[in-house]
Amino acid sequence: METPIFEAKAVQRHLRKAPRKVRLVADAVRGQRVDKALKRLEFTKKGTAGDVAKVIKSAAANLRDRFEEERLDDDMLFIKRITVDEGVTLKRIQPRAMGRANRIQKHSSHVTVVVAKQEDEIVTE
Repeated sequence: METPIFEAKAVQRHLRKAPRKVRLVADAVRGQRVDKALKRLEFTKKGTAGDVAKVIKSAAANLRDRFEEERLDDDMLFIKRITVDEGVTLKRIQPRAMGRANRIQKHSSHVTVVVAKQEDEIVTE
């Protein structure tokens, strides 16, 4: 009988923040336990910290919902993979002097978070 793989993912698509800015926050919490990552994001001064925390909470909730018979707390889960991809770019124009126009690009991001249960470390003495 196979052992179940304790992992789940959550995706936030079309987040209206530039991927470059979201990656700064995602890199800060990659590979950490969920409880420590959420605490770190709570005190991060970046504007996207709340959005990334929301996706991490959603992935953890998806894992708990998928494996209801297991007791899974935030200190037992870790961020296995977090990626930030570029979404659609909205092109807008800003009128300038003498009939000209400047192009404004409004970037968006797709944030994917995979959360897994932390395996017990085997201590060899």
